[in-house]
Amino acid sequence: MKKYIILLFLLPVLSVLAQTNKDYLNPSLSIEKKVDLLMKKMSIEEKAAQLCFINVGTSLFDDKGEIDESKVLKAFSNGIGAVTWFQNRMPMEQAIRLDNAMQKIMLEKTRLGIPCIFIGEGLHGFMADGCTSFPQAIALASTWDTTLVEKVFSATGKEMRVRGFHQSLSPVLDLAREPRWGRTEETYSEDPYLTARIGKAAILGLQGHSPLIDGSHVIATLKHFAGHGQGEGGNNTAPVVCDERYFRENHLYPFEIAVKEAGVLSVMPSYNEWSAIPNHSNPWLLNDVLRGEWGFKGHVISDQGGIEDLYRKHFVAKDSAEATKMAIESGIDFEIMDVTSYFKYVANLVHKGVISEATLDNAVRRVLMDKFRLGLFEGPYADLQKAKEVTKCKEHKELALEAAHESIILLKNEKQLLPLDASKLTNLAVIGPNAADLHLGGYTNEPRIGVSVLQGMKDFAGNKFNVLYAEGCKITTTPGSFWDNNNTKVNDEASDKKLIAEAVEVAGKSDVILLVIGENESICREGWSEDHRGDRDDLTLFGRQEELARELVKTGKPVIVLLINGRPIVSDFIMQNVPALLEGWYMGQETGTAVADILFGKVNPSGKLTVTYPKNIGQLPVYYSRKPSRNRSYVNSEMKPAFPFGYGLSYTSFEYGKPVLEKSIIKQGENLKVSVTLKNTGKVAGTEIVQLYLRDKISSVTRPIKELKDFARISLKPGESMEVSFTITPDKLQFYNKEMKRVVEPGEFEVMIGPDSERLEKASFFVQ
Repeated sequence: MKKYIILLFLLPVLSVLAQTNKDYLNPSLSIEKKVDLLMKKMSIEEKAAQLCFINVGTSLFDDKGEIDESKVLKAFSNGIGAVTWFQNRMPMEQAIRLDNAMQKIMLEKTRLGIPCIFIGEGLHGFMADGCTSFPQAIALASTWDTTLVEKVFSATGKEMRVRGFHQSLSPVLDLAREPRWGRTEETYSEDPYLTARIGKAAILGLQGHSPLIDGSHVIATLKHFAGHGQGEGGNNTAPVVCDERYFRENHLYPFEIAVKEAGVLSVMPSYNEWSAIPNHSNPWLLNDVLRGEWGFKGHVISDQGGIEDLYRKHFVAKDSAEATKMAIESGIDFEIMDVTSYFKYVANLVHKGVISEATLDNAVRRVLMDKFRLGLFEGPYADLQKAKEVTKCKEHKELALEAAHESIILLKNEKQLLPLDASKLTNLAVIGPNAADLHLGGYTNEPRIGVSVLQGMKDFAGNKFNVLYAEGCKITTTPGSFWDNNNTKVNDEASDKKLIAEAVEVAGKSDVILLVIGENESICREGWSEDHRGDRDDLTLFGRQEELARELVKTGKPVIVLLINGRPIVSDFIMQNVPALLEGWYMGQETGTAVADILFGKVNPSGKLTVTYPKNIGQLPVYYSRKPSRNRSYVNSEMKPAFPFGYGLSYTSFEYGKPVLEKSIIKQGENLKVSVTLKNTGKVAGTEIVQLYLRDKISSVTRPIKELKDFARISLKPGESMEVSFTITPDKLQFYNKEMKRVVEPGEFEVMIGPDSERLEKASFFVQ
């Protein structure tokens, strides 16, 4: 009898032991089987906890700034999906110690020992202490170099992973079709094809080429799905207004390629709405298209506050419970939020029958699949020594300089003012509000460490010539690198007048003036509230920068303008009156070194615009792939932009031959090879970006006048020629017809090849 009593007493204990048996860690099992076994052991509360990504800030720290185990277990007794804290303002040693302590508690002190994902920002380098800062996204795309971009994001992913992070909230695949938008700098291009190619390279760099994520890579997160880059009025989070055909062919296309060709494992919906449905509650977008049509296998993660917006901004839900139900049933698996996370309450809604357990299970399965793909159960901890070896290592610093070199775009060079000859200089005046400070763009670690333009000029000059400096004016009243500060204002007129006078005096002592102007991180950024704006209603130079330029031009000294900014700048005076103009965007930590190398001819510029540069804001929208009917000039100006898409000059010259087609008629489904001869007709070696555009001449629905469909970076020595070949595949000829079917229609097509979207050599072929 005693034996039976003991057995009855032990049954609950044996049951718990059986449930906590970690058979799901058997290395011989498939990931799917591991997830099956783990989920069978999980309570509804434990499942719901896996859907939460919490920015915990310092809430889990003790008085000494270390992880407080009791606070962690109180907050996350059922585990947690993912966490982060302010890595960008925390020394690496402390951050890794905290990461490992948090992970140890999750593994050893929670019932099932499920590790958490650490998620961080990797827009142009890991946003954390001491990490390599590469050129901003729009600058990286201006290289048109997919091989380089993959290397940059491979370095970024490696610096994240060795620090104990597992997922990057990048890349951004929004189209830059509304330059008033403050987040233009985070995007790659106005063009869907170029965005797709650069985005694919970024994903392969972050995740690697295997379906499993090894110890040197992280999960990439596509942002922002979709249409975020063309909001009404250039306003962040505003609706995108377009039909389904335009939406699919433009805004969805880069995401489709990322899923189908790069195997991306995370997607983030955008704050905006399309067709009157907020993207955080759009099952057609997240389930039917993303998962159904494209076969996406990863997890969907909300943008911070995106679920809250369903009832506080969009007014499609009456309260937080309804917003939570809408989001998870629409296909969102993971929620980014602070301690007010709505997905914390999913368990309660499941118990009440408001949300089905099957819906919960689908979301949890996708999150757990990615935890196993990351190998978190086998290798959960960061290695401080390895992190020290990898973070901003010599190889990554050299890569940052190479990327900066390739990103700089020469827009104007009258009478070959550039490159400068150092032997003929006595005094170089470096003037402007962006000269002395380092500007790296948004989503950058603080403090910002690198080489400013002024420092780069001084380093290059050495004892060869003198570098004189004047600020000239201020862009804003507070330091411009304060990306997360409140709204800023123009400097007072009297102060700027004094600074301009000082600059004119310095200019008078110089042989050449380098004027460094543009924007800063306080006026071109993500606008997330009325107190933190980043969108603009014009594109002119902020403050009194143009007045400064006018006064310097009056001195009669040669003026070189270098723009440091996050979106196109409108200044007819500068376009017309300065002999040399360069677009630098934000060039990363090696800014000053790269600028000096370009200005003095150590490196020949090769960057090209990935957005059309308007003459004025009234031209918007101005993207190059317009429809044929948008062809009228204005009363007092032409439609022609200041600089077309794909534009960029070199210190050498290139000559294009006529496109040569392999055949003039092809059948449906056939490929067509087209070649063009490119010759370097100048006196120095250079790199040209050869661009191929296509047009369907007559079609059942209206088509753009031209669309980029291929490109190649070609390096040639003086006098050298090369035959550059492209393959036109059927997918490059497809479009959505009246029935919204993707087809290639028979008829005449035009192929156009050249250095930009305007200067093109043409040929025609027919599809039977």
